[in-house]
Amino acid sequence: MILVFDEKEQPGEQGEYYSRKQNQYNDLHGFLQASTTSNYILNSATKKKILGWIPYVIGAILVLQFGALGVWQIDRGLDKRAQKQAFDSQAGFAAWSDGMAVRSFQMLKATGQLDGEHQFLLENIIINSRYGYYVLTPLTVSSDEPVLLINRGWFERSGKEVSADSLALPDGRVTLRGRAGSLPKAGYRMGDAIASPGDWPQRAVYPTLEELATALGKDVQPFVLLLDPDEEHGFFRHWVPEEMGPARHYAYALQWFAMGVVLAGLLIWNFRKRGLES
Repeated sequence: MILVFDEKEQPGEQGEYYSRKQNQYNDLHGFLQASTTSNYILNSATKKKILGWIPYVIGAILVLQFGALGVWQIDRGLDKRAQKQAFDSQAGFAAWSDGMAVRSFQMLKATGQLDGEHQFLLENIIINSRYGYYVLTPLTVSSDEPVLLINRGWFERSGKEVSADSLALPDGRVTLRGRAGSLPKAGYRMGDAIASPGDWPQRAVYPTLEELATALGKDVQPFVLLLDPDEEHGFFRHWVPEEMGPARHYAYALQWFAMGVVLAGLLIWNFRKRGLES
């Protein structure tokens, strides 16, 4: 026979047990609350510190951008000065042939047949606040060579139609003198360069050489000959490098550098002031 006696917990022991559990709970709750408060204070301080650095980061980026713009303007000014020197240093017209290396504004003379049946009118060319056209005429030097486009100059737009007589050309081979140049360019062009291909003379708005070659159905030389003002069979011609000379680019560069220096000074002053206050 096995006798089992019930063990009864004394009232005093039961009270101590619950008291001990309550103390453990209070300790855990206090620890969690303190940890949460500490994390909140830490996160707030970190967030405030990060937000405080944002203006300096943005300011530093702007300083670098101002400096880059200043360097770009200096490069543009050097390019303009080189163009002007090349324009002024030319003396005498060199005989041009296909495959010949050509410099910007080089004085050249070319011999060939002008194609009066396939001419281009470059629209939206403004000179002295008046709208007009540049007239581009292909010059065929040899049947197996790309044609050379001749910019014969500018004439004012007086109506929607351009008479064929105003674009008349001599028969036979001619020798033309001019400077090596390029097509006029626009910052932004809307729509197609050639609105109605197939109708001659074709009107074009800031076309590329590739687009003109497509319209002609034959290759073209990689430059345009700007017809010399003393040559016949042309219109108004005043070929000069871009009107904005190198001095203005240098002035713009000085402005960008000055803005960068002022902003950098403000950032340094504010940073030192913030350090003293803290």
